[in-house]
Amino acid sequence: MSIGALNAFLEALVVERGAAANTVAAYRRDLEDAQASLGGGLEEAGEADLRRYLADRLQAGLSPRTVSRRRSALRQFFLFCTAEGYREDNPADRLDAPRTGRPLPRHLGVEEVGRLIEAIESHNGPAQLRLYCIVELLYGAGLRVSELVGLAMSDVPPGRAWLTVRGKGGRERIVPLGRPARAAIDAWTKVRPHYVGQGRQSRWLFPSGSKEGHLTRRRIGQLLDGLAVRAGLDRRRVSPHVMRHAFASHLLQGGADLRSLQQLLGHVDIATTQIYTHVVDDQLRRAVFDHHPLAARNNS
Repeated sequence: MSIGALNAFLEALVVERGAAANTVAAYRRDLEDAQASLGGGLEEAGEADLRRYLADRLQAGLSPRTVSRRRSALRQFFLFCTAEGYREDNPADRLDAPRTGRPLPRHLGVEEVGRLIEAIESHNGPAQLRLYCIVELLYGAGLRVSELVGLAMSDVPPGRAWLTVRGKGGRERIVPLGRPARAAIDAWTKVRPHYVGQGRQSRWLFPSGSKEGHLTRRRIGQLLDGLAVRAGLDRRRVSPHVMRHAFASHLLQGGADLRSLQQLLGHVDIATTQIYTHVVDDQLRRAVFDHHPLAARNNS
């Protein structure tokens, strides 16, 4: 039965590939949607069935990007099925990806990030020190929000100028910490007991009363929403992911190279990092127009 193949595939993602829980959950949602649409016969589906399913999802209003992700999930599932002997052929091998342009990341300018920081500094207290530390780790160190909430106190010993971060798939990378980030961590850890509670202990850098024991990604987003409003910015333009994008974009604008940025962001494929090159296009054009001798002649 296809339920057995599906569960075996999801288990293999964890055991053999070390996939994160969020990744496995995404595969499960996509494949269970296909299975329900096909009447429960995912493992036995033919190429025409899968093409019809993806076309139906496009007509139902799903974005090409989402449909492309579901196509990828189907391809991975049927690769597993053929490798493990659940079936001999791969009906997903020739599925076409829907045409889609890669969206540019939402972007905050340096001045706008400055306004966010000023809005934090205009208030005092443990809540503001915590929020400032969060912003410094998202914008100052480029952490993913999942990496941020998963930081333990042992990850940030006093005086150290770098973090060891566990990213997607359990991969570790070294992230340098600038002076503002180190100062923000030091200031926050001094008042952190305020959020732990008297007589209690927590291993997390950002403890909370959630079932996980630390701030959730949703709560981080809510905190940034409130900060954006105080800074006079559209809260839809400010999120943990946007802060990470700002970190990458501003580094490139400042002269960082793509390979270094790839390592700092924890991207496996440099093609993922290359999306940020749009932010330097204008900078490069200005360099040509302002300094190339032919451009100077044409402007004379």
